This record gives sequence, C-alpha cells and structure tokens, in this order.
Amino acid sequence: METVDSLFAEHIKVLQSRLVEALKLQQFDALIIHSGQLKKVFLDDQTYPFKANPHFRHWLPVFDNPNCWLVVNGSDKPKLIYYRPVDFWHKVPPEPNDFWANYFDIELLARPELVADLLPYDRANMAYIGEHLEVAQALGIGHTNPEHVLNYLHYHRSFKTDYEMHCLRQANHIAVRGHQAAKLAFMEGLSEFEINQVYLNAIGQSDNDVPYGNIVALNEHAAVLHYSHPERKAPAQRRSFLIDAGANYAGYAADITRSYAATNGLFGDLIEAVNRVQLEIMSQMKVGMRYTELHLKMHRLLAQVLLDFNLAQGSVDSLVAAGISSTFFPHGLGHLLGLQVHDVAGFMQDERGTPLAAPEAHSTLRCTRIIEPRQVYTIEPGLYFIDDLLGQLKQRPEQNQVNWAKVDELRPYGGIRIEDNIIVHASQIENMTRDAGLD
Repeated sequence: METVDSLFAEHIKVLQSRLVEALKLQQFDALIIHSGQLKKVFLDDQTYPFKANPHFRHWLPVFDNPNCWLVVNGSDKPKLIYYRPVDFWHKVPPEPNDFWANYFDIELLARPELVADLLPYDRANMAYIGEHLEVAQALGIGHTNPEHVLNYLHYHRSFKTDYEMHCLRQANHIAVRGHQAAKLAFMEGLSEFEINQVYLNAIGQSDNDVPYGNIVALNEHAAVLHYSHPERKAPAQRRSFLIDAGANYAGYAADITRSYAATNGLFGDLIEAVNRVQLEIMSQMKVGMRYTELHLKMHRLLAQVLLDFNLAQGSVDSLVAAGISSTFFPHGLGHLLGLQVHDVAGFMQDERGTPLAAPEAHSTLRCTRIIEPRQVYTIEPGLYFIDDLLGQLKQRPEQNQVNWAKVDELRPYGGIRIEDNIIVHASQIENMTRDAGLD
C-alpha cells in the first residue's frame, strides 16, 4: 500500500513536469510563488485571517504561514523560503520537519524584508505568482501572473494526483463527522449558532480553518442559498434543517450539504425524493459527457419531482422550457473541487484557457467542462421555496402551472439541498462523501 510520502513524491513529479511545459509557453526561467501577506484591518493593528495562495498550497501543505516563497523551475529541487521570525508576541511556526520537507531545499526567513537575499539574484526573466504585485515590482521580478502560464496550470489542476485524491478523501471523512454531530444537535433542538459550534468541535477546526463559511439554516432560512447569519436562539417550532459545511485537510476542501425534516411528512418525503434523484444523476455521469448536459438532465429529474408531489402540473418539458424548474432549482448542479471550494478552470475547455460560458438560461452554472478521469466535482441538486423567485414566477403566465397552495404549505421549510463530493474514474464514479459514512 502506498504511503502519503510516496504519494507526495509522485505529486511533486507531476507538478514539476507540468511546470516545465508551462514555462515554455512564455520562456520564463522560473516561477516565484508567494504564500501571501497578512492584511491589517483598516485603522487597526489587527489582521484578517490568513489564507495562503492556492498556487503555493498546491506544492506543499502549508496554508497558515504568510511571507513564505517558492522558487520552482520544473527541473531543480524546489526551493522553499520559510518564514520563521524571532517573535515573542506570537506563536512561531516550527522548522519544517514533516514528510514533505524532504522534497524542498529550505531556507528560513527571519524578516519579510530580507527575502531578496534568499531569492535568485537575476529575477528579470522570472514570473511572480500572487496578489501583492507591488512586492514583486520592488523585488525586481520581471513578470507577474502571466496569463498563458496560469491558464495552463489552472486547466491541469483540474486533474488530481493520487496525493490530492487522498487529501480530498480525508477532508470528506473529517466533514462527515461534523455532519453527523450537527444532525444530532438539530434533533436535540439547538439553535443555528449552537449547531455550528457542535459541528466545529466535531471536526476540530475553527471558523477560520474551514474552507468556507458554514451554512447552518433552520426552517425558512434554508431558502437563503448562502445563509450566513446563524441565530443564537432556537426557533419556537423546529421544522427543517439545512447544513452546507466542509472541512480542510492539508489545504484541500470538502463541501457537503444535507437537509433534514424534524418530523415525518410531506417535507421529509420531498427530501427523500431529492436524495433519490441526486443518486440517479450521479449514475448517469459518464466520461466524455459535458457537465452542462448533466445539469440539464438534473432539471428534468427535478421537474418530475415537482409533478410527482403536485407542486406543478404539465409536462417535464414544459416545466423546464418555461423556467419553472429554475424557480425551484436556481443554482448550478455543482462545480470543480480541490484546493478551492469553487476550484479554478470550471469554464476552461483546454490548456490555453478557451472559455465556454454557461447557457444563458442557466447562468449560475459554475462548470461547462467535459467530464474526464481524475476530476473532482460536487453534485448538489436542490429544491427551494424562495419568496423572491416565486414572486417573479407569479407575475408570468406560466404561474398557472404551479400549485400555489402546496407551495405555500412548504415555504416555512425553506428548501432542500443534497451535496456529495465525487471523483471521476475511467470506469466508475467514486462518492467520497457516502463512502465516508454519510447517508
């Protein structure tokens, strides 16, 4: 059985080979990748939580240390300039001694302004990758964030190494622990704020550690797709619960959603129906299929759910064509996943960065790629009762196809989303979330 060390060794080889090809595109000598810098709050001496540059994290699992640098050219051993200040005010990171440290030539940096002494002397034909362009200019780095190089790296980042798949599986295992704990907390009647704390405690991560702000929504709050203001007081009546929450492992993200009903009945049956079609759409995923096609198939499946539950009438074709299915399912089926929750290159059709936009009628779809092995996606259909969208539909002639009495009955429940994280293999779809034990 392969070890994490051996997986990482192969990961570095893949990144080196990709980099050789990327540098050829613009004839650069090397890339200088910056982890980033702390940002102070305006008129304050406090800083915002630090998130390292994903290009830096792609090379090594360091995501919480600013002022670090990588110098990589695809052939020489990567050089890591690791920030380790003399500082009695804050916790200083230890010298790197994990398994990954063996794959880098490491020099310690005591003060950020001294980095020029540790970088290559002639930097005119090198390219800076990061957001602090004024720093690159001051250091005499000749180029910044070159488009052709970034397009190449972003496109190929969609194809995960075995090491990356290992990290993503581990992130799912961690997040599943949190989801299981959060479900119990909901059944016990805790508030949104309290459920979120239970989740974080279960995964052993803080609000700043997780890859995105957890969505913990009770009742009608589940109709707010990115609900971010958890209430500290539990509602008088507990009807429904939607939790969209992930976890971080070595810089890689899990992104999982589940929905629950407080009691058996119509809404619980609707959750089961959405769960069923979510599993069905994954069974239809095939290598060579465009993700857009999968999204459109999902609309047809959800339109049938609307008909089955007497939420609308007509045909599947009419509900999709009239945009009625989009009223109840207004977002995309999913997105690429990896170092970032919404990972890069969702619209790139080749390594040159040729874009393909989402269809006009489905503009919120985040991915139009051809499905290929080693890609990692979220699959997250939903069915919601969003007042604004329902109000817009009510102004259109197609509103006669909607059973408004049944819709009004379900509005207080907010909505449903079921989201799994999957890896595409040549002959199968691996569901990391379900494999980790989440129903």
